[in-house]
This record gives sequence, structure tokens and C-alpha cells, in this order.
Amino acid sequence: MSTEAVGLRAGLRLKSQVCATEVIVIRPGTRPLSLCCGGVPMLGRDASGAAETTPVAERMRGSLLGKRYTHPGDDAVEVLVTVGGAGSLSDGETDLVLKEAKPLPASD
Repeated sequence: MSTEAVGLRAGLRLKSQVCATEVIVIRPGTRPLSLCCGGVPMLGRDASGAAETTPVAERMRGSLLGKRYTHPGDDAVEVLVTVGGAGSLSDGETDLVLKEAKPLPASD
């Protein structure tokens, strides 16, 4: 399945074509991405997609509400899941990873 790389911008809201997942771009990164959910390209929140879009089964591992995801090869990319769903987030074939919280400094 081919996906088209798009230029992301901070504040851009996207929705999945195959599940309920919605995200907002926090940091767009340094290069264009093919942001997908469930193996299918994501759309602008107000856009309408194809009537019947089939997800890629191995890309349906879920996205967690309120969690931030980043690209393993470009930590300048950050998206926040505003509506969780069954599809997992990816840049084409590269899965986005859950961003870990920074540990707080110890107070002695």
C-alpha cells in the first residue's frame, strides 16, 4: 500500500479512516511523514475518506488516549492521541513508539 508523505504542522488534527483514533500534532518533526493509523493514511479531521477502507491486520494494535507518540528515528516528531482507537500509529511501515515520561529529579 503506498502512502503519500505530507508536511505536518503543529496543531494539525487528524483522524483515522479505519477506527476511532484521532490525534493532534504537537511537534511536526524535521521531514515529511506518511502518518498512518491501522496501516491506512490519516486524514484531516474534517475530511471524508473512502467509503470502505480495510485496515492492515498487523497494524491494529491500538493507540492509547492521552498518550504521546514519537518517531523512533526522529524524536522531533510528537503526536498526542485525543481519541483512542484500535489502530496503531505509524510512519508508513515504521511504527511510532510511546513517548516515555522524563523521570523527575530526586529530592534529597
